[in-house]
Amino acid sequence: MTQHLSEQENVRRDNLQKIQELGIDPYPSDLYPVTHQSTAIKESFTGEETEQVDVVIAGRLMMKRIMGKASFAEVQDTSGRIQIYVSRDDICPGEDKTMYNTVFKKLLDIGDFIGVKGYVFKTKVGETSVRVTELILLSKSLKPLPIVKTDAEGNVFDEVTDPEFRYRQRYVDLVVNPQVRDTFRKRTSIYRSMREFLDGKGYLEVETPILQPIYGGAAARPFKTHHNTLDMTLYLRIANELYLKRLIVGGFDGVYEFSKDFRNEGMSRFHNPEFTQIELYVAYKDYEWMMNLVEEMVEKVAMDMHGTTVVKVGDNDIDFKRPWQRYTMFEAIEHFTGIDISEMDEEQLRATAKELHVPLDNSMGKGKIIDEIFGEKCEAQLIQPTYITDYPVEMSPLAKKHRSKPGLVERFEAICNGKEICNAFSELNDPIDQRARFQEQLELGKRGDEEAMVLDEDFLRSLEYGMPPTAGLGIGIDRLAMIMTNSDSIQDVLFFPQMKPE
Repeated sequence: MTQHLSEQENVRRDNLQKIQELGIDPYPSDLYPVTHQSTAIKESFTGEETEQVDVVIAGRLMMKRIMGKASFAEVQDTSGRIQIYVSRDDICPGEDKTMYNTVFKKLLDIGDFIGVKGYVFKTKVGETSVRVTELILLSKSLKPLPIVKTDAEGNVFDEVTDPEFRYRQRYVDLVVNPQVRDTFRKRTSIYRSMREFLDGKGYLEVETPILQPIYGGAAARPFKTHHNTLDMTLYLRIANELYLKRLIVGGFDGVYEFSKDFRNEGMSRFHNPEFTQIELYVAYKDYEWMMNLVEEMVEKVAMDMHGTTVVKVGDNDIDFKRPWQRYTMFEAIEHFTGIDISEMDEEQLRATAKELHVPLDNSMGKGKIIDEIFGEKCEAQLIQPTYITDYPVEMSPLAKKHRSKPGLVERFEAICNGKEICNAFSELNDPIDQRARFQEQLELGKRGDEEAMVLDEDFLRSLEYGMPPTAGLGIGIDRLAMIMTNSDSIQDVLFFPQMKPE
């Protein structure tokens, strides 16, 4: 296939060829001995040092301002940008001035990686800079970085304000929008904070299979593949719950996993087919205990990231300080619709959904209808962190039946900024009841519910050996990262979100 090049790309390839003709390797293999990063230099240098501060830095050339025999430029490394001062006589002390007159002035392009040796000084206007004594090309850039443009109305924009461009070419987005790199650093700090919290309580971080012979642990459509050697169908996991509960059966009192999960369903600014969650299972606990733990852990995440429990998300100030608001699911629906559905059968629920203009289809059973009513009429109105508790048993085939409320289970979800961020149960550990729940799911599947769970005989066998009372939790890391970084879309907190081919 012929590669169609722009005028600028052709110029850069010509520059590459000229550099090679000068005997300069545009992609050298040698280790480059970087000693400092730009931000650290600017933060530590005062200008009052009694000795010369020598540095070696490397990064992208982001600006050149040619001024005859001396020039200013900017280098961007992983921490930020710093100005460099390039003098012809400093980097070309002999008769040959090619490195400055030809390479630096004419053949180096914005976006090229360069290495710089020199010493730190302050300019007349007080800007901390590096005076270059040696400059080397480390990697030639053959595509130009996006530049700021102005439309006919005078509005200023660049290509990487376009989400389509940013998500497809994240590598460019990261170069020209430093705040995007900061978003992903903050995302990593969520993992760090949670690990510190859970490890401090003595829970074990584990790994469980991504390829599973039977998908389970959630209501979702799976991705399917085939293992050639075993000649069997396998599924990308939709959750790791059933494997983690097997470990509780095996004798661990507390296990957790940061897991990549995959669900073959819709995409939106809150959904990606590949996503990350943390699941935690702790023996001898229940869902009330787990609610307190989630409050404590997420409050810590907010404090670690922002130094406060209050996080700015869009126009809202969301406060993660404990305790959080709590409603049962039926209380929430009545609060936001004025209708008590707690005693309704499936036919009455369908009529109520129609009255509330909530769309349904014939595959939905009683639990799914209640979930649709809640999702349409309540969820978006829950901005501050709120627990929704005590779900109908039809909605929760892996949760233990409520100890005092017939027809309900001991389950909660945390809703924040209008979306679920976590789901948790007192885990069902009665193998006979669990088998019956799986059978009910099979019946829903026959009605056309593509998200109904399948029956996992090995998991049932593990329960028959005995699982202690257990509290289980799943927190969506991507959605939590959206909130903690004030990001409007899940694609903004995924390095490489799934997209249609170009």
